[in-house]
Amino acid sequence: MANRENFKSRIGFIMTSAGCAIGLGNVWRFPFITGQYGGAAFVLFYLVFLVILGLPIMVSEFAVGRASGKSAVRSFHALEPKGTKWHIYGYFAAAGNYLLMMFYTTVAGWMFSYIFKSATGTFSALSADEIGGVFTDMLANPAEQVLWMTVVILVGFVICLRGLEKGVEKASTVIMTSLLCLMIILAVRALTLKGAAAGLAFYLKPDFHKMVENGIGEVIFAAMGQSFFTLSLGIGALAIFGSYIGKERALTGEAVNIIALDTGVALMAGFIIFPTCFAFGVNPGQGPGLIFITLPNIFNAMHFGRIWGTLFFVFMSFAAISTVIAVFENIIAFAMDMHGWSRKKAVLINIALVFVLSLPCALGFNIWSGVQFAGVGNIQDLEDFIVSNNLLPLGSLVYLVFCTAKNGWGYKNFIKEANTGNGWRFPSKIKFYITWILPLIVLFIWAVGYVQKFFI
Repeated sequence: MANRENFKSRIGFIMTSAGCAIGLGNVWRFPFITGQYGGAAFVLFYLVFLVILGLPIMVSEFAVGRASGKSAVRSFHALEPKGTKWHIYGYFAAAGNYLLMMFYTTVAGWMFSYIFKSATGTFSALSADEIGGVFTDMLANPAEQVLWMTVVILVGFVICLRGLEKGVEKASTVIMTSLLCLMIILAVRALTLKGAAAGLAFYLKPDFHKMVENGIGEVIFAAMGQSFFTLSLGIGALAIFGSYIGKERALTGEAVNIIALDTGVALMAGFIIFPTCFAFGVNPGQGPGLIFITLPNIFNAMHFGRIWGTLFFVFMSFAAISTVIAVFENIIAFAMDMHGWSRKKAVLINIALVFVLSLPCALGFNIWSGVQFAGVGNIQDLEDFIVSNNLLPLGSLVYLVFCTAKNGWGYKNFIKEANTGNGWRFPSKIKFYITWILPLIVLFIWAVGYVQKFFI
């Protein structure tokens, strides 16, 4: 691109990249599986796998992005040896970003909808069953589903329309700062509830007995999978931000900062969820229904519950929209790189395209609820399965092999790019691990994901 934009500040790059990694998986799935697998015992394994799995893959994505100066759809073209076909994966990466938004915009819309419902007192004076009915009715209402999905799409693309520095970077910094402040407020409130101490003990005290009950292998794999998927690696969603930064800083330190922020948000979510659940005698390992059914019930029972409920869903919406903005920036960059379009043209065309592509998911809970896929589930389940169980792990594998193979970009080029600039350098002596062991671990995660999905 002739006049490629760049981040104005390092903090903007870190906040935007962290915003891409930080999403509903941090504040929705992480507390749920932590509750299921033994609290801090699970968290310990999760942190170890973040370092040995997530960090090297994130550095490889950033390195490919920065060295090429292009989005994922064109970065392989710029770096691959002549005659090789690595660039083909760029189109799968682009598809992965679109697929992710095809269902993520609908789920983010639920969060936006619940801000409105909480603020207007929809849940006040409702019984537990009636609160569950609010969520069921929302899913069954195609107009409401499409309305909130459209709001998310418009908010995300309007921010991206303002450009990288004035739109994406500025908005991501404000949203991430607000997210962290909201989490602190909500965590303080949760920790001051009567009975919160039991939830805190559950969260911070390792329960290895519960690990044994679930099966140590299953717990380790769950920690491995969560640490891998939480960072949105493998579809070039982070590579684009590498292409927007200069050579002043080595990439490992930047990746560590982003992973630390991502992990901090996930851990802080636990400080909100667990004390609150234990204070009201609720099982914190009950799945997605915790967010849309159980927690509104809990807020109903709190003093000033409408305020706390509204703040909670504002926080959830911030986590969702930070990912939406980051992935939309990828989608816009694809269009600009591939077709030479202006940012404005790329935004306007993609608003229409993402809207149309997102309709099947939004309508898959109502008008098209009869559309089911054997072994997978509804339309949203299928889209999530393609991204989470296939494109993320296999895409990460492509980045790893591309950065280490002789007929790819090569390990020397990768290390040189990763370690250009000041700061924490990537250890070049772990070449064997990056080249052989880590790709096998990624393949293992992919294969076990299929076994769990279709055979257990």
